Amino acid sequence: MVLAVAVLIGVLVPMAGAECGSLNARGNAGALLKPQAWNGSDDLASLLFVSDNDPVVGFWKVKLTAKDTPGIPDGTVLDDGFQQWHSDGTEIMNSSRVPATGNFCMGVWKKTGTSKYRLNHFGLSWDLSNTYIGPANIRSNIVLSNDGNRFSGTFTIDQYDTNGNVLAHLQGQIVGKRVTVYTGVTSVL
Repeated sequence: MVLAVAVLIGVLVPMAGAECGSLNARGNAGALLKPQAWNGSDDLASLLFVSDNDPVVGFWKVKLTAKDTPGIPDGTVLDDGFQQWHSDGTEIMNSSRVPATGNFCMGVWKKTGTSKYRLNHFGLSWDLSNTYIGPANIRSNIVLSNDGNRFSGTFTIDQYDTNGNVLAHLQGQIVGKRVTVYTGVTSVL
């Protein structure tokens, strides 16, 4: 009798489920769930639907050039790297900076209007003698092209010391070109 109950439990338990819906279409069609991302702010936090289909999501070749930055000629390339914008509202950038100085930074993005986005990301900066300088904060506002394969906008970079004092402020224009599985190396040089 005990063996029969154990077998019955072993057969029925894997089929049991306590859920309000399913993340896939094969689940309960009347209770289909959508992916969520945390949309927090200083004062109020909420859940926000983030579409897997948002046109900014993907892999980008980006170039940041100086504009109206004292002491740096307009058009000077300040960074020429790669970004990935993720559907959960996060982003990562592989900068063209010397790796020893900190060439990866991570951030968060928010859609601010039709084809408009705001990005806020941070990197950790080091000098060539392996001394930590402090965080760099890069903020950009971009507009995605109608075909979704390019973006352009403005950016600022503020380099801070470890006490939060601004060491440098740069600003300019950012452009991005989508990288796909068909993109060749000459398109990203």
